[in-house]
Amino acid sequence: MDIVCFCHLRWNFVYQRPQHLLSRFAKTYRVFVIEEPVFSDQKPFLSVDAKNEQLFILTPNLNHGEDQNEIVAQQQKLLFAYFQSSGLRDYILWYYTPMAMPLALALPPPLLTVYDCMDELSAFKFAPPDIKEKESKLIAATDIMFTGGYSLFEAKKNAHNNIHAFPSSIDKEHFGKARMLTNFPAEYSEIPSPRIGFFGVVDERFDIELLRNLSVARPDWHFVIIGPVVKIDPAILPVADNIHYPGGKSYNELPEHLAAWHVALIPFAINESTAFISPTKTPEYLAGGIPVVSTPIKDVIRPYAEKKLVYIGSDAADFEKGIEWGLQIRDDPGWRKDVDDFLAGISWDITWNNMMNLIREALDSKQVLNLLKKPNEYV
Repeated sequence: MDIVCFCHLRWNFVYQRPQHLLSRFAKTYRVFVIEEPVFSDQKPFLSVDAKNEQLFILTPNLNHGEDQNEIVAQQQKLLFAYFQSSGLRDYILWYYTPMAMPLALALPPPLLTVYDCMDELSAFKFAPPDIKEKESKLIAATDIMFTGGYSLFEAKKNAHNNIHAFPSSIDKEHFGKARMLTNFPAEYSEIPSPRIGFFGVVDERFDIELLRNLSVARPDWHFVIIGPVVKIDPAILPVADNIHYPGGKSYNELPEHLAAWHVALIPFAINESTAFISPTKTPEYLAGGIPVVSTPIKDVIRPYAEKKLVYIGSDAADFEKGIEWGLQIRDDPGWRKDVDDFLAGISWDITWNNMMNLIREALDSKQVLNLLKKPNEYV
């Protein structure tokens, strides 16, 4: 059995939910991840990046200036030729974006269709105007649906009869390295303590004014903002002697940066683009032993703040109190034990295993249903 996934996120962008799950699938199955196209003046071709013998990243390279129908047709043609030669037959079709549905017409019928709805994409900046309509069609065609958090599950639970919440999880061993590291990246030799950090994508979800106000209120604190800036003008980011932008870092580098911090932030604005997010960075920060201060994101309040693992604040004054809390509690053995007890019950391996159990059940149910639809040859 193979997995064919349509994903709106680049594999080599920020390592997050799709990479965690699909790399685990690739330990057992062939996995083909189809990215959104890139455009050039070359003749259309399909770029294939083999990460290993089981995991293949496919990127359609198309011509500039084509209309939408031709863009879809070119991708269908490239994918049809590739999957014919790859021997694709029995496979699961896995979606992260409903906008890719027309491309599936280039593939043979799947054994099962899965929609892993990790975000409310319609609320994001520059979302296609017809994405809600396309999502409704995808949900109708889906055999099993997952959501990337509890709040998103609550919003979608009546849309499908086989839907399950799988909030952000954690690779504890990877981020747990931060607790033992004492040698920090070179840039921290120029950044005084205490250091308050963030890693992730800096986009329309990031509360720029919150960071600006914090840096003014506490010039003795230093704020380290790691990650690519997308969909917003970098010029609008606050500039100050105590704000540092080291740029994007690889997934493997994150623990050594986390180790250099004293408190971690989730400074997301409260708006429609953050209404249903479940930040993966919450358990990642905690696994590194770093206290977390967050704006009132629903999936951070529940369960992290309810268990007193994370401090919630709404403005710079609240965040100042929260960071003071974090500086005091970071070495508290009771808080550390509560964090570790909670993290013991979650991991990407557990999430993957639970998803696979539900997928197997759905496959069994679909096979039985197909048998019932066939005429009984023995009567």
